[in-house]
Amino acid sequence: MKKTLHPARAACPCESGQSYADCCSLWHAGLPLGVHAPTPEALMRSRYSAYVLGLLEYLLATWHASSAPGDLELPPVKWLGLEVRHAEAVGDAGVVEFVARCRDSQGAQRMHETSRFVRQDGRWYYIDGQMSEAP
Repeated sequence: MKKTLHPARAACPCESGQSYADCCSLWHAGLPLGVHAPTPEALMRSRYSAYVLGLLEYLLATWHASSAPGDLELPPVKWLGLEVRHAEAVGDAGVVEFVARCRDSQGAQRMHETSRFVRQDGRWYYIDGQMSEAP
């Protein structure tokens, strides 16, 4: 998938209600500078935005080494929206439940996932997710 430029003052793809510049762009641009998403929810939102924008390097860099794929290829999907249903962190472990809507060659889809995150050396990483039926 081709990397997409997103206007800084446009609404953030993660639907936080903030501009991209004030939301996920902070983590996307900050990664090489050592600036990381401060919570599991912020990381999950920034990863959703990375899927929308085709930022493969960001996705791989925020995946925990224990579960990261060696390579990543994004299928042709148009992401349509994100709803965060629950997010929490206890110590160095976090979970985020969300529903992401998209459209692919099969039509409209809803992906309901509960994702697990771990904080290592002060930085949050995505571990994996458990898919559920989206209501």
